[in-house]
Amino acid sequence: MSLDSEAVKRIAWLARLSIDDDRVADYARDLSGILDFVEQMNAVDTGSAMPLAHPLDQSQRLRPDEVVESDQRERFQQQAPAVEAGLYLVPKVIE
Repeated sequence: MSLDSEAVKRIAWLARLSIDDDRVADYARDLSGILDFVEQMNAVDTGSAMPLAHPLDQSQRLRPDEVVESDQRERFQQQAPAVEAGLYLVPKVIE
């Protein structure tokens, strides 16, 4: 896929990037090369490849799901400047 200068300028505008006019041709060439490479990767047949979660076919060791901390909500709310019905009260910032 080949991008022209107008396409590069449009992409830069959409991305809110500032590109010097003398560099637009370089960006067009580089972006076209990237898009060509992506097209090559899409052409590869990966139907027989099995998806991997880990490149060495290892599994993640998992710890048991256990509660390790006690509920300290009341202790933390005692330190808060304002609490009502178990909720922290904060100043209104939007009118």
